[in-house]
Amino acid sequence: MEARPLEGIKVLDFTTLLPGPLATLILAEAGAEVVKIERPGGEDLRRYPPFIGKASAPFVLLNRGKICREVDLKDEKAHEVLIPLIEEADVLVEQFRPGVMERLGLGFENVRKINPRLIYCSITGYGQIGVRAGEAGHDINYLALTGLLALSHGSSEHPALPPTQIADIGGGSFPAVMNILLALLQRERTGKGVRLDIAMADAMFTFAVFAHAELAATGKAPQNGKALLSGASPRYQLYFASDGEAIAVGALEQKFWIAFCDAIGLPEHLRNDSVNPAATMDAVRNIISSRSRAEWEPVLAEADCCATPVKTLAEAMNDPHFLERGLFDHEVAGLTKAVAAAVVPVEPQFRTSPGNARTRRS
Repeated sequence: MEARPLEGIKVLDFTTLLPGPLATLILAEAGAEVVKIERPGGEDLRRYPPFIGKASAPFVLLNRGKICREVDLKDEKAHEVLIPLIEEADVLVEQFRPGVMERLGLGFENVRKINPRLIYCSITGYGQIGVRAGEAGHDINYLALTGLLALSHGSSEHPALPPTQIADIGGGSFPAVMNILLALLQRERTGKGVRLDIAMADAMFTFAVFAHAELAATGKAPQNGKALLSGASPRYQLYFASDGEAIAVGALEQKFWIAFCDAIGLPEHLRNDSVNPAATMDAVRNIISSRSRAEWEPVLAEADCCATPVKTLAEAMNDPHFLERGLFDHEVAGLTKAVAAAVVPVEPQFRTSPGNARTRRS
């Protein structure tokens, strides 16, 4: 097997919970050696349910293949342990609020004196500068303050929460990995390390790019549930079958819309959805509710019209397509039962071989 792209790269990981650990997991899967620094007793995620035996399932999924070391960062002897690690590290990733690493004597200006080639990546909610830099926050707060959540949050009777941690992953983990790789490439040219300021809230404006375009063109941002992709169109919508299961329709282009209309037998006078979108949507809703999801699935698959069943995670992980792509071939070692490793967006040719990679405590 050829060497993985990041073999020989050493990462010092001071992060907890989701954003940083997922970022360093991706680096580890691509070959980097990740040393995770935890407080005495281990980071908080170790105590998050559900558990597999005595191990936290979220923790083991996010920290597969890392070397874990417990260090009391407030202990005056902590630097004796950390300085040798900093000297040989290529990347340091931390996730404290701004100023914490400085107070611990581990801020960028201090560590660059120890290792001028070090890439120092800080992941925070609002960044190192700005009036909100010191504020506490979680995923929902970053979405709320950037206007993204306002595009689709349901009603007061039926509030709709995002199904995943968009800011943590899309604003923290992925930008961190991307910028770390860019910094490594730049270091090859300059020989110097850099400071990376990853603010999870910042990238939420990227996720709102279509709304941004509408605001720029019209002077008005889309209202809650009123944009093309957030509920206004019958072509891009969730419809519920007779058994209460959902069908996801994304038939935006005319050819897919016509194919979808043909498949479900939508009356001709309702197919021009620009005339009365609400009437068209109601008609589609009534038709879809006349059969079960299982009955609709082969009909819509045959039509090839961007309409699919909404599957549970368990169903999706047993889907022949994803199984054929080998997404779940990797396993987490050292557990009481076989568990598929977290799926990461790293090409198989760049990733560790399928099998067991053990998280180790040193």
